[in-house]
Amino acid sequence: MKPTWPIALVLFACRAGAAQGDPALVLAGGTVIDVSAFGSARADLVDAVVVVRGDRIAEVGRRAEVSIPEGARVVDVAGRYVVPGLIDGFGGMNSQAQANAYLYMGVTSIVGVGGSRRGELFAEAEPSPHVYPLALAGSRWDAERERSVALPLAETLDEIAAASRSGAKVLLVYYTIATEHVERVVAAARERGLATIGELGAASYAEGIRAGIQAFVHTSRYSLDLAPEATRVAVAAHPFGPPKLEFYRYLIGLDADGPRVGEYARLLGRSPVGLIPTLSLEYLDLAGHANLWKEPAAAILDPAGIHLPADPESGDRPFQPEEGADAFPSGLSEALLALEARYARAGARHLAGSGTSAFGTMPGISLHTELELLVRIGLTPREALAAATANFEATFGWEGVGQVRPGYRADLVVVEGDPRADVANLKRIEHVVLGGEPLDREGLLRLP
Repeated sequence: MKPTWPIALVLFACRAGAAQGDPALVLAGGTVIDVSAFGSARADLVDAVVVVRGDRIAEVGRRAEVSIPEGARVVDVAGRYVVPGLIDGFGGMNSQAQANAYLYMGVTSIVGVGGSRRGELFAEAEPSPHVYPLALAGSRWDAERERSVALPLAETLDEIAAASRSGAKVLLVYYTIATEHVERVVAAARERGLATIGELGAASYAEGIRAGIQAFVHTSRYSLDLAPEATRVAVAAHPFGPPKLEFYRYLIGLDADGPRVGEYARLLGRSPVGLIPTLSLEYLDLAGHANLWKEPAAAILDPAGIHLPADPESGDRPFQPEEGADAFPSGLSEALLALEARYARAGARHLAGSGTSAFGTMPGISLHTELELLVRIGLTPREALAAATANFEATFGWEGVGQVRPGYRADLVVVEGDPRADVANLKRIEHVVLGGEPLDREGLLRLP
């Protein structure tokens, strides 16, 4: 017998191309949270009306200022809080179950990452968060030498062009890109409308800033500029081999309040680059962590689709390898949080990315973990929310994404508790609207 989707999800699929003449959707009575200016703005709207037509927000204002269109589908959200749909800035999605888990947790967009740990990016999900596929160019695996090697610049530029034609929206500027090529690679990406994220090695992160890379990913990687030059060169050549462990042990021994870290923190704070710490990758090694398998969305997830999943019963990492590509020395998690806190105090700008589904991270669930950890390192709850919403427009230039404003894409989440008081309230979700259509949230937990 052919499996069927819940009725509401079938309707969503059929209505993806709904005509503009369809009845407007109205969220009435809630408080719209302002997430602009990297979370420093305060222009919240109490007792607001949000009017959605098609897949766009048509009007937003206080009830006295906005007329509810005749025949609109009105959802009473009085006493609730309306925020933009959350964005995971670095996450994999390898199944329909993972797509559903993202949506259930209010994550309506992801920068989609594939690879050996996360699996191939699943492009056929329906329903699905909006996916901004990430591509890598300029690197080739040399099996004989067991390392990534750089391609000639001309081939790298050809790969960037091909990635853009195939639908990529983000370019990962990788370890092998040489210093003398970074600026040209970034310019080529910009010419084709690709956002740029740096995970560097051969070139320093300071050089990446000068070249105009828009974001860096992993505290454990963009802290490489703190290490001696020889360590950076060694990690660039073997980013997942023994030099990585030597580098991690170096970070553990660093004084996060010392002058070397302070100087680098000031460089990050002065620059426009966005930091994607992916602290969730360390979550299972932190004392007092929760069992993420207890989240309702985890019920539809297959542990086999997650790299190094936590034990479903205890919520703990089943083992901690001492050597190899998946090794994390004891004490690294705390050291990385301390470094990121120093960067935050210096004024660094943040983007939220979970790293799903590597090292036990889980779709949707771990983005909320990331927000919790961003608050732990010193961001306010509103700043953490901005890191998962409006900061992507400000950093990558993605117009019409990440705010509750007229003309923006109608990806909306309605929550019961005030996220300005406690970022954990973002998990108290009542409604998720994706591209203008309300989702059957509980139906997302029923797979065909």
